[in-house]
Amino acid sequence: MDPADGLLDHPYDVYRRLRETAPVHRIAGPDGTPAWLVTRYDDARAALADPRLSLDKRHATAGTYKGFSLPSALDANLLNMDPPDHTRIRRLVGRAFTTRRIEKLRTPIRRTADRLLDALGPHGTADLIAAYAAPLPITVICDLLGIPDQHRLDFRVWTDTLVAPDPAARPEAAREAVVAMLGYFTRLLADKRSAPADDLLSDLISVREEGDRLSEDELMSLAFLILFAGYENTVQLIGNAVLALLQHPEQLAALRKDMTQLPAAVQEFLRYEGPALLAIRRFPVEDVTIGGVTVPAGETVWVSPSAADRDPDRFPGPDRLDLTRDASGHLALGHGIHYCLGAPLARAETEIAVAALLERFPELGLADDDLRWRRSLRARGLVTLPVAYST
Repeated sequence: MDPADGLLDHPYDVYRRLRETAPVHRIAGPDGTPAWLVTRYDDARAALADPRLSLDKRHATAGTYKGFSLPSALDANLLNMDPPDHTRIRRLVGRAFTTRRIEKLRTPIRRTADRLLDALGPHGTADLIAAYAAPLPITVICDLLGIPDQHRLDFRVWTDTLVAPDPAARPEAAREAVVAMLGYFTRLLADKRSAPADDLLSDLISVREEGDRLSEDELMSLAFLILFAGYENTVQLIGNAVLALLQHPEQLAALRKDMTQLPAAVQEFLRYEGPALLAIRRFPVEDVTIGGVTVPAGETVWVSPSAADRDPDRFPGPDRLDLTRDASGHLALGHGIHYCLGAPLARAETEIAVAALLERFPELGLADDDLRWRRSLRARGLVTLPVAYST
């Protein structure tokens, strides 16, 4: 029996058992190949920052798990790179992906949230994922990148197909989604070159430092990653945050009384129910000891931020949502040089989305307790979130 059996159905029960029995476990990865799973906080935090654990798939032992098989034009992204390439590209991207740009987005994010809530009407029932948690971040990230309105639904379908594919879908659906995204980004980048605009893609095309600039594949891969991660992670964050509040009415009531708690509450939402059960896979460039266990070079290592953030040695009473808790140091958005570049934007969107929702609907509750989670280790989120609401 695989020690991680049941992970998708009862992740925190499985993680609790794994943490209590050993620091690192040999498991079967998503495709059945062997992998090593790290679940305790101190080990996970150290592993995420360990330069010997490479994100570059070229360090993987032949025949082991490597993740998505992407064309080279989409594969040259920060989730597959180590320094010095990672350092160079992150530095260039950082010149366009600034804190000032994120702060300027707060007003349009709130405007979008209010528009989506207007569409719900003053009372009724709705699927909050389809009506709110999904369209908000796709609108924000497409506005940021400069993607026209008429193509936004396509991107939502493509990313959903890649992260949490429908088991009933055709086997070639994921490949077709990748091909479609590649074709679209090729045309979009050509348009931005001929007619630059006030958006992140135009800035990424023009940004340079000491003569250095992004190559065509690097640009394409970055656009793909920013869209993919910026949409998917935030959908999960918003949906999971709202569900956590609805399942903890005393915490919801306390937040309603003092909305100034919201920025800290978002950190607790991230710790309590982060957007992914596993971080991106890593491959040791040499034999590495993690928690007293030696992992051979080239084998797959999975670090679980969700398990680490429920470690009682780091966060006492970890299975309790506590909006007064100091949740700083959580690993939901990574740690070290690979810390999520879009973390400030994801937190801002979640904060604004929750605030707008609670302010609009004093009466808000679950309309159905039969909740279904996405069947994915990379997207910890609900398929639907049925709510009843009233002003």
